[in-house]
Amino acid sequence: MATAGERTVPVGGARQRTILALLLLSPGRIVPVDTLVDVVWNGRPPATARTQVAIVIAALRKALKAEGVADEIIVTSHPGYLLRTDGHELDAVTFAALVSAAETAVREQRMREAARAYADALGLWRGPALAGVSGQLVEDEAARWEEIRLNTYEAMTDVQLELGEHQLLLPQLASTVREHPLRERARRHLMLAQYRSGRRAEAMETFRETRRLFIDELGMEPGPELQELHDAILRDDPALTPAPAAPAPAARADAGGPGPGTGAGDTPGGGRGAIVPSELPPDVPGFAGRDEELAALDSLVDVRGQGGHTAPTVGLITGVAGVGKTGLAVRWAHRVAERFPDGRLFADLRGYDEHHAPTAASDILGRFLRSLGVESDDVPNRLEDLTALYRSVLADRRILLVLDNVQTFAQIRPLLPGSGGCTVLVTSREQLEQLITWPQSARVHLGLLPEDRAVELLGRIVGEARIAAAPQEALRLVDLCDRLPLALRIAAARLASKPHWSVRHLVARLSDERRRLDELSQGESQVRASFALSYRYLHKDAARLYRYLGLLGVPDFTAWVGAALTDLDVLDAERLIEHLVDAQFLEVVGVDATGQLRYRFQNLMRLYADELARAEEAPEDRTAACDRVFRTCLTIAEQAHRREYGGDYGIVHSDVPRRAIDPVLLEELLAAPLEWYEAERLSLVAVVEQASAMGMSDLAWDLVMSMEVLFESRNYMDDWRMCSEYAHAAARAAGNVRGQAAMEQQLGTVDLRLRRLPEAAARLERSLGLYTRAQDGLGRALVLSNLAFIDRIRGEYGRGTARLREALPVFRTAGDRSSEAYVLNLMAQFARDEGRLEQAVELSRDAVRVCTSIEGDARSLALALHELASAQLALGRLEEAEAEFNRVVGIVREKSDLLGLSYALLGLGRTRQAAGAADAAERTFLEALDHALRTRSPMIEGQIRLALGEAHTAGGRAEEGRTHLVRALGIFERIGSPPWEEKARSALGGLPGRPPGEGDGTRRSAGGPAGPGGGA
Repeated sequence: MATAGERTVPVGGARQRTILALLLLSPGRIVPVDTLVDVVWNGRPPATARTQVAIVIAALRKALKAEGVADEIIVTSHPGYLLRTDGHELDAVTFAALVSAAETAVREQRMREAARAYADALGLWRGPALAGVSGQLVEDEAARWEEIRLNTYEAMTDVQLELGEHQLLLPQLASTVREHPLRERARRHLMLAQYRSGRRAEAMETFRETRRLFIDELGMEPGPELQELHDAILRDDPALTPAPAAPAPAARADAGGPGPGTGAGDTPGGGRGAIVPSELPPDVPGFAGRDEELAALDSLVDVRGQGGHTAPTVGLITGVAGVGKTGLAVRWAHRVAERFPDGRLFADLRGYDEHHAPTAASDILGRFLRSLGVESDDVPNRLEDLTALYRSVLADRRILLVLDNVQTFAQIRPLLPGSGGCTVLVTSREQLEQLITWPQSARVHLGLLPEDRAVELLGRIVGEARIAAAPQEALRLVDLCDRLPLALRIAAARLASKPHWSVRHLVARLSDERRRLDELSQGESQVRASFALSYRYLHKDAARLYRYLGLLGVPDFTAWVGAALTDLDVLDAERLIEHLVDAQFLEVVGVDATGQLRYRFQNLMRLYADELARAEEAPEDRTAACDRVFRTCLTIAEQAHRREYGGDYGIVHSDVPRRAIDPVLLEELLAAPLEWYEAERLSLVAVVEQASAMGMSDLAWDLVMSMEVLFESRNYMDDWRMCSEYAHAAARAAGNVRGQAAMEQQLGTVDLRLRRLPEAAARLERSLGLYTRAQDGLGRALVLSNLAFIDRIRGEYGRGTARLREALPVFRTAGDRSSEAYVLNLMAQFARDEGRLEQAVELSRDAVRVCTSIEGDARSLALALHELASAQLALGRLEEAEAEFNRVVGIVREKSDLLGLSYALLGLGRTRQAAGAADAAERTFLEALDHALRTRSPMIEGQIRLALGEAHTAGGRAEEGRTHLVRALGIFERIGSPPWEEKARSALGGLPGRPPGEGDGTRRSAGGPAGPGGGA
């Protein structure tokens, strides 16, 4: 059960319960998606299992937020998800802390405090652990927790018997023995409580019953403790009478020292005081940051006896080469050295050493044994004997072992102590999944340094004054070094050794990507060499994928990109990508809106991959790999466009062959096409740029055309212009006439949406000429409809109508129903502007009929309905107009089309104003203005301000009305829209007082694009 304050958070469905249970079982620790999938579907997951897990996680987050939990409790963290407990109570964590406190109190003879802590811990239980949750892993954990609960109850009973509370214990003990008849400790407690309560005969009967049961069920006699208690009761041993509780001893001066019973004993090498090895390397100079990671490692020494564990505490630090794993391990080891009075051992296992083979476990064991006082003649030769002696020596000592640069779990398996109070800290570039860390928080993945800590590290090596004098350059230097400690230390050391260099000078040297690895690979510390040591151990297929990934300029990617690069199945590519993640060559960004895991490079890693690809792959192979990715992007983008528009409408294509993609994967990616576009937006922009630079002009301009639906619906004007310019330059260089025509059309459309009418008209006229040269009738018709839109803004109705009449039959012949509906809609607008209102209604109804025949084209339907509503409003049919405007609002809200929503709300507000609902109209106008200001579209802002000005004027608020009207006039003057400019002047002219705009100082234009519905 989860609670937020006093409220229970609803957790619905078996999958939600199971996944939440798995996260709760590993608080503060990453639970891999593969584990969640395996448990939920019992090892037989469907193809969409990972997506369904992402959906369940989203539902859990939503449920938590709905109950007022503002913090992000469940976070995405490779390779799965993590339940954050900071600032939140978790019963399991609280239980373990209370048990630990009780055990400490028992050792210090504070029995009353121990009893209270045990009782508080058991009071947290509200029934069987994980009840109602299935799955083998969960069921095993439930059984483990039940065992922990019973052990805790029996420990509490020991304390209560010490306190003389035997009579109070009898009922509960009798019940426990009935429920768990084979637990000897509980039966011993019951016998002792019965005897001390004067029930000697009952105690003897309990023993006889126990003996019969054990012989019948187990074929053995009760254990020695029960036998000894039986004999003591027979002779009324005075020792059975509880002694008075002893006063608590004084607090130990060394709180972190060994507890009772941890003496060295008679192990080879003598007692504790004989040898105290201290083999840690020197502490790291200039160490900065890592406060959270150090705190997580502190849990290795802060837990004592938690949950009944008798194994040593084990921590693991993972991270990419150069991220500072060894530095963190050494810093923490020095920080806690006094907590390990029997010694501190250190070994470099050389898992990633270019010049030496990995250090053998037998060599390390021999050295450790000699360090611990074992004579060389007593050190055995066989690994099994070495391990046995080593664990015997460590059995009752408090030793810290730091095992650095571990590549595989097999390297360190013999080095792990078997029991006792030792702590092991391991560093590795691998995840070492076989290594079970305890406590769970001591598995630390070391990420890049935060920006401020990275700057601090520079200052500690170079000198704080020198770094503080160039703050912006320091930030740029940190960014160029990827906030990677190794790279930062190399850069800082170069600056420190060259006092005549400014920070800006080094930044300039590192800014050249071709030289950056060279600049950071001089002297003994080399970034390139550090990467190379990890690269040499990659599987050949993973290494090939790594090289190919370096060829792409995308900021991040999903598994299908890796599949296209290497021409593999997506699941095989994902396996190789995860191998690269485990080896710290890639990092996980998170799960995108389509449910896909996204990955990315650190920039230095990408530069190294690109360097390897150019050295090891043939030029034609590099080009072919990129071409496969680019054509796959085009395939998916084209399908996304079709699904958004209900068909291949409003677009022209090149003859570039599409690359086939698995239909199941395609359905998964395009369940919500705009979400796929959004997830891939930055990568698609990078692909257009790279394809253009590589001379793939047809592919580049075709991809831009297929991305138009993203640009216009989400108003990404900068991306739209930039991509069009990249592709236009490539088409011009290749002499590609259709490509130039298409990109002139796109650039003209961008100018049109920004209401730069002269520039838009010039671009579109050039596009029309190029399409004519290319003999592309459909392209001509698309441009004609855009030019007609400009004609309407300028009030040139005759020319615009003629263009539309030329374009309409082309669209009908081509079967482009969306464009046909757009032309009918625009013709209806012309008719409405000229006062032919009934004709406008009929034309817009024709447009609606065409749109309703297109499955999935909600955008065109919204445009047609908007024009129909506008014509109904002009005819005074207010109920019909309001109904249609409300339909439009619903459609564009669902599409997150801010511009379309602005126009729809403007029409709805005008309808309400005409119906006499002044307050409702004003609220609607203000909501429309709020959305419009976020679109940067001057036309819609001007129209809304005009409507608000007229509404305020009609309501007797002349000054407020003047403010909006003056701003509207300034906008229309700037974008060059005579009809709207005249309307604003007319409205201002009807106001008393100052001439339009005089003294207001409020002229302003919010330059920006118009979205769907922009012509309304």
